[in-house]
Amino acid sequence: MANVVLVHGAWSDGSVWQAVIADLQEKGHHALAVQLPLTSPADDIACTRRQIATVDGPVTLVGHSCGGVVISGAAQENDQVTGLVFVAAYAPDEAETIATLSARGAATRGRAAIRFSEDGWTTLDPDLFGGALGADLPAATTRVLATVQKPTHGACFSTPSGRGAWHDLPCAYVLSANDQILDPGLQRWFAERTGATVTELRSSHLSPVSHPAEVAGAICGMVGDGAAAG
Repeated sequence: MANVVLVHGAWSDGSVWQAVIADLQEKGHHALAVQLPLTSPADDIACTRRQIATVDGPVTLVGHSCGGVVISGAAQENDQVTGLVFVAAYAPDEAETIATLSARGAATRGRAAIRFSEDGWTTLDPDLFGGALGADLPAATTRVLATVQKPTHGACFSTPSGRGAWHDLPCAYVLSANDQILDPGLQRWFAERTGATVTELRSSHLSPVSHPAEVAGAICGMVGDGAAAG
C-alpha cells in the first residue's frame, strides 16, 4: 500500500479527485485529498504539509493545475515526500509565478472566463466554466462544478515560488492535450524540464474528472518510482 496526497487547483476543491481516489483505493492504496484555503501559496502549502504529517510513512504528492505550485512547495525539505505527479499542472522554479509562467505559453480561450474582483478574489464565469475547464464533460457536470466552484485569491497567481522540488524528486506528468486554459505546449515544457514520465491524454483541463482511470494509472506508476527513491 502506498500513500498518495492529492492537491486540487484554483476554483475547485478536493472533490475533483473522487473517482481517482476510488480507483486508487481499489488498488489498495491510501489516498487523501487536501482542501486548500486558496488564499495564498504559503497558506496552501502549510495546509498540505499538515495533511502530509498526518500520514504514516512515505508520500507521493499529486497536484492538479495550480496545485502543482503547492506540491512543489510542500515537498521542499520534507523527507516524507518521495515523488511528484503533476496533472495538467504548473511546475514552477525559483522566483516564477503562475502569471509569468502562463505568459510563456500560447494564449488560451479559457482565460477569458476568469473574473477578478476588486478585493483580489477570482472566479470563473459560470457560463464559460465548461468550455474553459471541462469541454469533454457532460454539460450537467460542468454546471454543477461551476456552481460549487471555490473563489481563489489572486495572490495564488502572483506570488513567486521557491526552488522547484522537482529538481530533487522523481516526477510524472499527466498532460491534457485538449486543455483550453493551460496551454498544452506549456505543459509539455514543464514535463521536459522536470524530466517527468509523461502520460498524454486527449483531455480537457479537468482530467481527474474526465479521465480518472488514466490519471490514477499514472499515479500508480509513480508510486513504485517514489518508493524506490525513498
